[in-house]
Amino acid sequence: MIKIPENNQIITHESQHWKRIIIKIGSALLIDKDRGNIRLDWLESIAADVEFLKQKGYQVIIVSSGSIGLGRKILNLPMSKKLEENQAAAAVGQIELATAYRTILGKRQITMAQILLTYGDTEERRRYLNARNTINRLLDLNVIPVINENDTVATDEVRYGDNDRLAARVASMCEADCLFLLSDIDGLYTADPHRNNTAEFINNIQEITPEIEAMAGEPVSTGFGSGGMVTKIAAAKIAVASGCHMVITNGIKNNPIQKYFDGAKGTWFHASGNPLAAKKKWIGASLDVIGQLIIDDGAVKALKSGKSLLPAGIIKIKGQFDRGDTIHIMDKNSMIIGQGITAYSAQDAILLIGHKSQEIEQILGYSGREEIIHRNDLVIK
Repeated sequence: MIKIPENNQIITHESQHWKRIIIKIGSALLIDKDRGNIRLDWLESIAADVEFLKQKGYQVIIVSSGSIGLGRKILNLPMSKKLEENQAAAAVGQIELATAYRTILGKRQITMAQILLTYGDTEERRRYLNARNTINRLLDLNVIPVINENDTVATDEVRYGDNDRLAARVASMCEADCLFLLSDIDGLYTADPHRNNTAEFINNIQEITPEIEAMAGEPVSTGFGSGGMVTKIAAAKIAVASGCHMVITNGIKNNPIQKYFDGAKGTWFHASGNPLAAKKKWIGASLDVIGQLIIDDGAVKALKSGKSLLPAGIIKIKGQFDRGDTIHIMDKNSMIIGQGITAYSAQDAILLIGHKSQEIEQILGYSGREEIIHRNDLVIK
């Protein structure tokens, strides 16, 4: 159970049921602003925080900036907003960034993987599913995904531009339980505490109102980072809507995650429900349903008891749909049983009608999921 300071007046959240935590690390914390190098001692403490979380049974994802700043240092380029220069710097700096994480996490026998995402990877359905499946598989293999925006190919027109919102989209994608945004201040204040000494700290946010958004002020850009509190509030809106709690806490000193668990300050944004419930709510509310699966009585019974839909229970398929689309599930009397996200296209699903899951690879020539629709991707009406 996370210890939340009593003076924060936050209801203690049961965390023993949590599975996944995301840590977002910005360039301004990671890179020494005077030397332009990685703050290695500080990153060592983050590795200790990761180990601390893993020992508690959590899966951990890191979303880290830093490639452009590091690349510009290596290439001896001054900071600028020139797209081609930033892309070139990112290509050089990302190697340095990944090497640092691999070395420091490796000292603790923690394996890491590098994942570079673009805006399209989180917003276009098929690419979203591919990215999600890769991240989930890495976590199942006890690997720490270290994620960054792919600044080498991202353009100004189609990119996040800050990793706060990227981290929130990853939290939504991977059904994370809590997102930690590490900042240079303790959390959200009623005004900028660097400019206004009467600014009051806000411990607990149940709902992100226009008044809360106004407190974030204007977007900021430093030598090694961009965004400020504005993008953190935008990230909070994405995270809490997907059932993920979010914390903004001070990350300047070593071991910021352990410090928060031990009672350090932080602004807590309450999620609306849990990740799975939020996902199912979205599936159930989807109006873009473009296909139908007709299933037998045994499959109907299995679904109503909380099971996944296997190919053996399918009688007929109607409509054209792709993997990742939302489709209706119907009984033999054309009554809608529910709807869910299919793991197979209509073309492949037709070939699997009535077959056992262990026959999928032989029929399709590749090994896909055992279920046509997993129970976590399914809503029963």
